[in-house]
Amino acid sequence: RLRLHDGKLIKDRRYHLRTYPNCFVAKELTDWLIDHKDAPDRETAIRLMQKLMDHYIIHHVCDEHSDYKDAKLLYRFRKDDGTFPLSKDVKVFLRGQSLYEKLVSVEESILKVREENSVKYQRTFLGSEMIDWLIQEGEVENRQEAVELGRALLEHGIIQHVSNRHHFFDSDILYHFWMNFRRRRRLTELLNENSSRALSESPDSPFCLRKLNPEPGNTSFLSVQTNKEIKVVSAVRRSSITSLSGNSNAYFSAPPTLVFPPVAECNPKSVLKRPVTNEELLSPGAPYVKKTLTIVGDAVGWGFVVRGGRPCHIQAVDPGGPAAAAGMKVCQFVFSVNGVYVLHLDYQTISSLIMTGPRTLVMEVMEAIE
Repeated sequence: RLRLHDGKLIKDRRYHLRTYPNCFVAKELTDWLIDHKDAPDRETAIRLMQKLMDHYIIHHVCDEHSDYKDAKLLYRFRKDDGTFPLSKDVKVFLRGQSLYEKLVSVEESILKVREENSVKYQRTFLGSEMIDWLIQEGEVENRQEAVELGRALLEHGIIQHVSNRHHFFDSDILYHFWMNFRRRRRLTELLNENSSRALSESPDSPFCLRKLNPEPGNTSFLSVQTNKEIKVVSAVRRSSITSLSGNSNAYFSAPPTLVFPPVAECNPKSVLKRPVTNEELLSPGAPYVKKTLTIVGDAVGWGFVVRGGRPCHIQAVDPGGPAAAAGMKVCQFVFSVNGVYVLHLDYQTISSLIMTGPRTLVMEVMEAIE
């Protein structure tokens, strides 16, 4: 948007005796994207602009067209006419970006090179130091409000503890900005992103138990749990069942259709003895230990079931699968997935996060100390 303003593609334009401020001509923008190597061809340029329309970033000046047409039609960035929707996620992102730019632009910044466990980290800050700075700069009114802001920034992946072991606290714990706001992103990256809805509806979910015995004709395996109430469940291979994200009280939203009958559903009862909150997990001295698991998925899946939300827990583990080999156990709580803090997320969102990640899965889990 800023580059288009600088290039005079965005300007006030007159059409049918009416002036439309800060708009651009679609056909001119398509030409500009190709000339500046932001798109290899017109088809790709149109797809990119449609992505921006779908995400409410640009729109037709009169909202008469819901799609992007490569024609002499006027479109506008919603940020230029005050119609950009500021959701909670967007507000946190913009707040984090504003704080980052403010911190890197001052001479005596609290962002410094520091060391933890013999590892040097760039542009780090102490939790208490950040809180002092936020109050001093008038960004917040008190320390409690500053802690809440810091936690929101961490939960949205903007800041992170340098070794990803702690939430945000008013203490001498070391943090850094995890998101690089100054990295120039190419528009074509948008085409590689998948929407969370598409992922949640995808049948290709990693959250399934693997076959215990893959021989032909063997279509079921026993759940790892010793609880007698848990029955035999149908074999689940990737892309062989409907989405697992539908009913939070059962493993399947509908009976699998590509296995031999009869199909017996697993008991939906949680394996947790009692509900556990994030505050309980993260409180100082809590009887939990954090473990890092590296799980290399095979052709069938990762071999575990995750359920619940805020925090999610491991509901079941296939004893012959990759997850079990990596040390995963039932009742563990999912702390992070591939470096992203997830205690505040539900299992559908975590499923989407894993689906967009690599085959080798790095998970941090919290396990109760017996």
